[in-house]
Amino acid sequence: MKRALCLLLLLSCIAAAAKDKKKILLPDDVLQAETVLVVIDPDAGMALDAPTANRNAQEAVEKALMNWGRFRLATDVSTADLVVVVRKGNGKMAQPTIGGLPTSNRPVIIEPTGSGGRVGGSAGTPPLSGDPTGPRTPSPAPQVEVGESQDTFAVYRGKRDDALDAPPVWRYIAKDGLRSPDVPAFYAFRKLVVESEKQRAASQHP
Repeated sequence: MKRALCLLLLLSCIAAAAKDKKKILLPDDVLQAETVLVVIDPDAGMALDAPTANRNAQEAVEKALMNWGRFRLATDVSTADLVVVVRKGNGKMAQPTIGGLPTSNRPVIIEPTGSGGRVGGSAGTPPLSGDPTGPRTPSPAPQVEVGESQDTFAVYRGKRDDALDAPPVWRYIAKDGLRSPDVPAFYAFRKLVVESEKQRAASQHP
């Protein structure tokens, strides 16, 4: 009886501690970020049956970010506090694609949006190594692409060499996660940022 009572007391203490402990959603440096670069996964090739799928996803995320107004869009990794990497899935674990294409390099474009405008593209080569806007292979070539079958939206820290070699700060993988115009992956990230900022503010002013 005494042993059972001690066990019950221990479990109660653990439950209370777990209830009081707040889950850390996003680290402070991510919440303090002001600029973001949106790129297509450098490992992603051009799908033969949907050649503009990744580009469309990239532009949809950029527009969603601009309409939110929380971040400014950067044009290269050296000026980006965060790097968002997108990749469209097609429900298949393997598919034939064309690799070695400059997936994210574009001319500078100013396009009107609901919040005023969107600046797209990059002029020149970013000064940091491991440029995430360039392809992994040196020249276009057919390939069999093996990877995630669903849409991927991953957030990395920017302003560093080989930014995509580090683990992502946050990742969202889901079917139609990059579907335009609603872009569920973006809104999941936006919700997480808002919740994290509220938690951070509450911890600073108990």
